[in-house]
Amino acid sequence: MPRTEVVLYAEDDGTCPLLDWMDDLPQKAQDKCIVRIERLGEMGHELRRPESDFLRDGIYELRVALQGVQYRMLYFFSENQAVISHGFIKKEKEVPPKQIDVAIERKDRFESNPLKHTYIE
Repeated sequence: MPRTEVVLYAEDDGTCPLLDWMDDLPQKAQDKCIVRIERLGEMGHELRRPESDFLRDGIYELRVALQGVQYRMLYFFSENQAVISHGFIKKEKEVPPKQIDVAIERKDRFESNPLKHTYIE
């Protein structure tokens, strides 16, 4: 199975919502999130529960649990890439619709100008 290129979404000003969020996480949570991102690169569309799940409107979640805390990273596919929009800590049973809406807006922006909205270190 060919690898899926994983890229990070960038805002208009070049900042990366996912990295900004991860910077504030405990090191062990960051490590588990990185492993999950690597699995997305290995498995692409084939990644399933418990690691990933489809939400709606082309938006998926990467799922990480650590010490009772539910970490989620929302992503979408564009061409042959998986684009990670952002992350958050899930407190409710369901992913809040507002979080999915943010990812949908970012998907639309990314698809209208992929170069502008791809994070580059």
